[in-house]
Amino acid sequence: MTLGIYEKALVGTTDWDELFSQVRAAGFSFTDLSVDESDERLARLGWSSPRRRRVAQAAADTGVRIGGVCLSAHRRFGPGSADPAVRDQARSIYHQGIDLCVDLGASVLQVAGYFAHGEPRDPQARSRYVDMLGEVLPHAAEAGVILGIENVDGHDIAAVQDVVAVLDELPSPWLQAYADIGNIAEHGGDAATELTSGLTRIVALHLKDVRPGEPRRVPMGQGVTDFDGAFATLAAARWSGRMMIEMWNDDAEDSLERCVAARHFIEDRLDRAGISVRTPRWEAAA
Repeated sequence: MTLGIYEKALVGTTDWDELFSQVRAAGFSFTDLSVDESDERLARLGWSSPRRRRVAQAAADTGVRIGGVCLSAHRRFGPGSADPAVRDQARSIYHQGIDLCVDLGASVLQVAGYFAHGEPRDPQARSRYVDMLGEVLPHAAEAGVILGIENVDGHDIAAVQDVVAVLDELPSPWLQAYADIGNIAEHGGDAATELTSGLTRIVALHLKDVRPGEPRRVPMGQGVTDFDGAFATLAAARWSGRMMIEMWNDDAEDSLERCVAARHFIEDRLDRAGISVRTPRWEAAA
């Protein structure tokens, strides 16, 4: 496995050298950057070419990879919205997110499995969501960027089986699963069953701890996520890929220490399952 850390687990900074240095100091190989529903992070979709090059260069200078971009902005602009104007915004966000990945050298754009978050339940929302993915898939294919659908908290694409159902409707090597084992546990699913259903389609995994009704900010090891069951399933299948620890440390003074502790927690459980973690490039070259 290659182990990474989410940008939001680190101390927020506008200094990209500092951000990637935190990733390195915490012992991770890569980070996934965030484009969420906030105006601040949505603005990243409009970054100029020179700014994109500066961010990519800052990662290269520290030996840290930008593994992917987590595109959770669709919580605000639902691809399955009943409002055509909102869908237009969602479509634009997909296209801009793909282009951002290209310029940053990120191979995966993680797309959230929310149809129309915050809107009244609508039986047509799923079909609009799938239609939208079908529209933007050619752009991803031409750009060489994989769209990885995340199983999310809530009632839309909540299980890995839900992701696989969409993949079956839109068969393409450029549309795959970005499984979140914490979200499996939060909705009461079985990690072994869900991961097995999508093993050949999973390009990366989110690792986090949760409690029922608490899909975020549960300290690692204090929730109900079945890490051992998940890792045993992956080991038995000889699955290889990227795992990203997903945390939100809210700029805590001890953010770095929390990240290191989470890495040790995960590495210990991976070791028990017989899974080795790849040495970061910067460490191997030292």
